[in-house]
Amino acid sequence: MPASRITLRRSLAAAAALPILAVALTACGYGSDKKDDTKAAATVGGKKLSADTVKIGYFPNLTHATALVGVQEGLFQKELGGTKLKASTFNAGPSEIEALNAGSIDIGWIGPSPSINGYTKSKGQSLRIIGGSASGGVKLVVNPDKIKSLDDVKGKKIATPQLGNTQDVAFLNWIATKGWKVDANSGKGDVSVVRTDNKVTPDAYKSGSIDGAWVPEPTASKLVAAGGKVLLDESDLWPDKKFVITNIIVSQKFLKEHPDVVEAVLRGSVNTNAWIKANPDKAKASANEALKTLSGKALPTDVIDPAWKSIETTDDPLAATLTSEADHAVKAGLLEKPDLAGIYDLTLLNKVLKAAGQPAVADAGLGVK
Repeated sequence: MPASRITLRRSLAAAAALPILAVALTACGYGSDKKDDTKAAATVGGKKLSADTVKIGYFPNLTHATALVGVQEGLFQKELGGTKLKASTFNAGPSEIEALNAGSIDIGWIGPSPSINGYTKSKGQSLRIIGGSASGGVKLVVNPDKIKSLDDVKGKKIATPQLGNTQDVAFLNWIATKGWKVDANSGKGDVSVVRTDNKVTPDAYKSGSIDGAWVPEPTASKLVAAGGKVLLDESDLWPDKKFVITNIIVSQKFLKEHPDVVEAVLRGSVNTNAWIKANPDKAKASANEALKTLSGKALPTDVIDPAWKSIETTDDPLAATLTSEADHAVKAGLLEKPDLAGIYDLTLLNKVLKAAGQPAVADAGLGVK
């Protein structure tokens, strides 16, 4: 897949075009607003770093497992010592980017589409991607009575989370590889692309108003629990079956003023990912407990078990796949050649990885110079 640099069409900044990507969800969006409740982790003691508090943001979704587990288990706070961790949850990428730009959060877990959009809209001034978090966890789930093969998708109604979001772009790109035609904005064509909030997609499937959906976890496993069948796992379309679903971003201002705090959070992220891999069952239970605390309801076993297996936590931001995802949006007509040079700064992450005896990760030529 191509990994060339790409630049956002300037007209997307215009008001008429803003709904396309300015409201694009992250890879696993569920709605559009920040939760009212803000969780502040208790300080465990130790030396305070250069900031009294670091404010982080993430989604109450399994594809943000690093943040869920790291906060739940106190692994971030352990690295921060006397600097307090303040965590907020969001339901969509645009609101998290707005919070980052406003200084309401300093560091965030977020998907590739809003990362690209936030960087390009600010002309490269707002954020940097400083680490990876998760790969995979996206599936095409269909009604097996109506769709028995990939070719049967033609002429059917398939949901994606939102116009221009990461899964929407991926599905439009897959449609193009089949030689089918769909108008990206209206969703009309050889396949009817129905933009549907992930919160209501399972009910839409049960009612028969859609025939399937290209969605992230845990929505995909919720559809399977409702009788759907996984027709395609998106990871099968990528080299080595890896692609970025969640990465870590930071305000450039905060990175410049408090690199020691950013490094501590990244160390907490690396340690959390290692703990998740070493303790998968405990980590799954921890993530589900965090979801119960945040949303009031834990995921049932028949949903969380398959969903958890399909997501891989990773320190590597898989930079080449970010540029490929943006290139897919260009082909779909939603993006036009944005300049992503400088979107990555992996200096601190590679410092942390080196100290942990792990290999450095690459920025695909899109790092700060």
